[in-house]
Amino acid sequence: MKDQINWDILQALQKNARASFSEIGRQVGLSSPAVAERIKKMEDSGIIESYSVNLSHQKTGYQLRAIITLRAFTGRLKAFLETVKTYKEVLNCYRITGNENIIMEVVLKDQVHLEKLIDQLITYGETRTHIVLSNVIENAPIKQRL
Repeated sequence: MKDQINWDILQALQKNARASFSEIGRQVGLSSPAVAERIKKMEDSGIIESYSVNLSHQKTGYQLRAIITLRAFTGRLKAFLETVKTYKEVLNCYRITGNENIIMEVVLKDQVHLEKLIDQLITYGETRTHIVLSNVIENAPIKQRL
């Protein structure tokens, strides 16, 4: 995508997906209908996949956030890929290259909750757990390539 105005619209939406068409139009120098048309085209083409809200895991009762990697036992990866979809703790799960097969971001109520989750995971492979202390960069906007 090479259109600078579209990139400016995307930057505005990434900062605030609830911004009105007229508010975005003022930022990028277009009318409200022109912004709406461009956004609709970007939705239709798949550039804009969805809109979402970011919640505080701590204020919703999850005191721990962790990154867990899994090195699946031989023959257990496929079963894990189906089962992981049922785990309410998992925010993100990626199949990756390297020694581990999986990396997950999870939220947990406490250490007891973490222990129970690890007990479930170790039936599929070896795990490594990293407790998140703070966010350095989170949900950074995608920027235009140079």
